[in-house]
Amino acid sequence: MTAGAPVQYPAHAAPDFDRCYRAVQARDARFDGQFFVTVRTTGIYCRPSCPAQTPRPQNVAFVLTAAAAQQQGYRACRRCAPDAVPGSPQWNLNADMSSRAMRLIADGIVEREGVDGLAARLRYSPRHLTRVLTEHLGAGPLALARAHRATNARVLIQCTTMPMADVAFAAGFASVRQFNDTIRAVFDLTPTELRRLPTSRGRRLEGEHAPGSVTLRLPFRPPYRWDWMRWFLAAHAAAGVEEVIDTPDTPLGWSYRRVLPLPHGPALAVVEPHDDHAVVVLDHLDMRDLGVAVNRIRRQLDLDADIAAAEDALGADSTMRELIGRAPGLRAPGSLDPAETIFRTMLGQQVSLAAARNQIDRLVDALGEPLEHLTEQGGRSLRTFPTPAAIAERGHEVLRGPARRVAAVIGVARALAEGRVEPHVGVDASDLRAQLLELPGIGPWTADIVTMRVTGDPDVLLANDLVVVRAAADLRVDLRDTQHWAPWRSYATMHLWRHRLDATGQVV
Repeated sequence: MTAGAPVQYPAHAAPDFDRCYRAVQARDARFDGQFFVTVRTTGIYCRPSCPAQTPRPQNVAFVLTAAAAQQQGYRACRRCAPDAVPGSPQWNLNADMSSRAMRLIADGIVEREGVDGLAARLRYSPRHLTRVLTEHLGAGPLALARAHRATNARVLIQCTTMPMADVAFAAGFASVRQFNDTIRAVFDLTPTELRRLPTSRGRRLEGEHAPGSVTLRLPFRPPYRWDWMRWFLAAHAAAGVEEVIDTPDTPLGWSYRRVLPLPHGPALAVVEPHDDHAVVVLDHLDMRDLGVAVNRIRRQLDLDADIAAAEDALGADSTMRELIGRAPGLRAPGSLDPAETIFRTMLGQQVSLAAARNQIDRLVDALGEPLEHLTEQGGRSLRTFPTPAAIAERGHEVLRGPARRVAAVIGVARALAEGRVEPHVGVDASDLRAQLLELPGIGPWTADIVTMRVTGDPDVLLANDLVVVRAAADLRVDLRDTQHWAPWRSYATMHLWRHRLDATGQVV
């Protein structure tokens, strides 16, 4: 294995020392977030690409989470800011309890519902959950959530001018004292001292922002094919909820504006893509939702993918190698809201993209909640995507088309509103697919797309998708024989989609 090759290991396994140490020697940023380096002689933990002198092997150990390092008494390195890294792709690559728990913790479940709520969503007892997470990840759910709160607090401290007491409660701490103690333990600084430091790698985002506004820099592992994501976002944009805007004064000439559904109320996000990161401006945000907002944007844009590992594996196939060569860095778009993704996918069944957007736009215009304080470029109020309850109650007044399809959408809305189906990021992909297939009106095509986007499963092949089938025919690929693409078939699907769409002049 070369020093620059991606490190892969099961989420429940201890990192391989020799592989990880070679990665640290190479200072390759692709490893950031996949594991953390603890240094006994200094008492700090770092990202693998930390620019400091490489410590001797006898002085280091490797852990899967920042929480595990903190649990062992290590503080975060001030030089490399190890919490400001892309998330670990292991939480999507693996389907075990630890991975699903990490997805939910990143979405703020422990802050909102406690450990009992986290355990209930995973269908385990709190005691068993704590035992498994401690064994697999080196820290229990409370410690993992504490690390999550510490990261949110650091962002608020360094990227806003909020008073420290407001930061404490916005980040999810129960008291200012708990906040102060955690910041000291994790960063070996007081909150005030932390605010005086530059942000990660000295790149502070300047500018004064109104209350409820924050600007963030979201890293990812290059390459990233932004042209593909722009096409996907624009082609599926729901009028009033989201839009892709031409912005010639930005590095790539466009940005994405979207109403974000969040636990404490909707916010507005503007994403500006860059070659090696994305800048996100969040407005009208309840700061308690900061971590949730960041997590959901990262999932929608697939910013945590280990794209090098995916392309290395798929590149063993000559057809995939050619497709990757044409468009490296293709990502699999995720989901901001599982219920919304289900409805939008159902309305796209067996119709053109334009017809599906027409139905979705009608639904948003009639049933979405107007946000008078947020406006589109044309001056009209932005709206939230309709809730399952609203669609269940009034969908029959708005939806057009075959009566069976309308009844199916309303039936699914009712099931979601009543909690009979609970799609969320912590559901095992195979379980979610099975739940969806039990609902009238949802077939394999819809179930597969929803499962891929909601859970982030990297190994979903959309073998029933007409565009994928036609691409496979063009390339003489047998979709029944794709096991050698595992566990990256979601990315293979994206390349097949793009190949066919590019051939018809729809995407760059």
